[in-house]
Amino acid sequence: MGKKRTIWKKKLFDDASIRSMIFIYFTITALAASVLISLSLYQRMSRQVTEVVQEESQNLIAQVGRSVESYLRTIMKLSDSLYYGTIKNADLSSQSLGSEFTLLYDNNKDNVENIALFSEDGALLEAVPAVRLKNEVDVTQEEWFRSALNRTENQHFSLPHVQYVFDNAENQYRWVISLSRAVELTHGTSTSQGVLLVDIRYSSLEQLFGGITTGRGGYFYMISGNGEILYHPQMQLLDSGWVQENNGQAAGYSDGNHEEIFAGKKRMATVKTIGYTGWKVVGVTPENAVSLNTIKTRLFIVFVIALILCILALINSYISSRITNPIRELEKSVGVLEAGNLSAPVYIGGSYEIRHLGKSISDMAGQIRLLMQDIVREHEAKRKQEFDTLQSQINPHFLYNTLDIIVWMIENEQKTEAVKVVTALARFFRISLSRGKSLITVKDELEHVRNYLMIQQMRFKNKFTYTIESDDEVLELASLKLMLQPLVENAIYHGMEYMDGDGEIFVRAWQEEKELYLEVRDNGLGMTEEQVESLFTDTAHVASKRGSGIGVRNVNERIKLYFGAEYGLSIESEPDEGTAVKIHLPAVPYEKVLEEKKV
Repeated sequence: MGKKRTIWKKKLFDDASIRSMIFIYFTITALAASVLISLSLYQRMSRQVTEVVQEESQNLIAQVGRSVESYLRTIMKLSDSLYYGTIKNADLSSQSLGSEFTLLYDNNKDNVENIALFSEDGALLEAVPAVRLKNEVDVTQEEWFRSALNRTENQHFSLPHVQYVFDNAENQYRWVISLSRAVELTHGTSTSQGVLLVDIRYSSLEQLFGGITTGRGGYFYMISGNGEILYHPQMQLLDSGWVQENNGQAAGYSDGNHEEIFAGKKRMATVKTIGYTGWKVVGVTPENAVSLNTIKTRLFIVFVIALILCILALINSYISSRITNPIRELEKSVGVLEAGNLSAPVYIGGSYEIRHLGKSISDMAGQIRLLMQDIVREHEAKRKQEFDTLQSQINPHFLYNTLDIIVWMIENEQKTEAVKVVTALARFFRISLSRGKSLITVKDELEHVRNYLMIQQMRFKNKFTYTIESDDEVLELASLKLMLQPLVENAIYHGMEYMDGDGEIFVRAWQEEKELYLEVRDNGLGMTEEQVESLFTDTAHVASKRGSGIGVRNVNERIKLYFGAEYGLSIESEPDEGTAVKIHLPAVPYEKVLEEKKV
């Protein structure tokens, strides 16, 4: 399975284009870099957010602490005013403190529930606005009373509790925090100890924390020095046991930020100690408010990463296009060259390396083009040389037989016929040589084949007749030398040599639009389709050794070599019906061909 996966991956990368490879590699590299940068930024931002939240929590809890301290100082100042301004200067044996207490109470009644003065044995000496104690209540057993007498030099704050020692008109129980202190009472010439009680409204303390939070899900609570909860936004639920708080552990915290795990959740506790009382204000901040681990933050980070990836993909696509488009254009140019069009322009653009490669390919194509032209010229020269050599090697049998005919005619005193044969032979050789030229006029080509037919007719003792026809407008057109003779030669040696009766050879030249046609038709033995095909495919010359040695295939190839692949021979033949060979050439004036071919 692993081997197949490896092969599949190898095939995938082998078949991928360079643009895809560049895009993939750039994207993977950019993605890895983006992930690393994002993680680094995320951690750094998390630390910064944590530091900011911690700093804000410290500032906020410091503000709350200052508010609580200011509030407590106000109450303590009231206590000092009651003691030093009123109680210490008054003789209780002859003076009442009611009016002074009432005045101070009225100035602080928003924060104070009761003000009371007790003797050392618990008797109520003065109370504002309450008028009397409840009958069953012994204040000497109250914690605030004992604390004041045990430590006379301090002011003491109790825990929040319901004040039940006074019998007020409304008969309601109110939550208070009691401030108590030992005071010196004057009765004439004697002094004694007493206890001053100031009940602070718990609701006024709650107002100091109202609406203040440390972020989403955060809150403040206040504890005493030993961890007793003085204030909590869910105080009733705490009392009923439905909610718990980490106040015991928080009591041991020093001022500052502390990470804690409570109820299985991680959170941050910021602590501020209230001066004089030893109380501590604790701000609780959940983890999701300190870090970036909220769902919205994660979605935002995912969105930012996706946006970065989209931008990187566009940048990578642009870069890969700038790199690969010149290569693709160069590839198209190479494809055109591969198709055989070596003259097509080669794209040269892009970076220096690609421009250099394009110039090298262009130069290489030019060199190949020159080499191919040299090869073609060499091939044409070779073919022409082969043909010139072949046509210069006239089969001696034809010459010997012609000379025998001339000798025989002279011996039989047929001087006139001998002169005709000699004249025809001389014209035959003159046109065959043609000063080395390969192209002659149609007129000379017809004259050449006429002399050849005249000689052959005398050799075969009038065994065949021939007719040569041509239109006047074709006589000055260009023709390839020695086209008709091999065709007539085949008609004589292969079509009529073994037939019964007289043979007929018909030679014709005509023009159709811009095309030149020459035809050799005979009434000889004819050929099958296989024999016709062999004339164009057989590498050996099909002419008899008594002929010129130039075969049909050679004539067809020479025509295509000189005039193009669309020209050449076509043969129609039926056994016992004869054969017609048609030559197809362009109708071009001989003088124009001489200028173009330089022959």
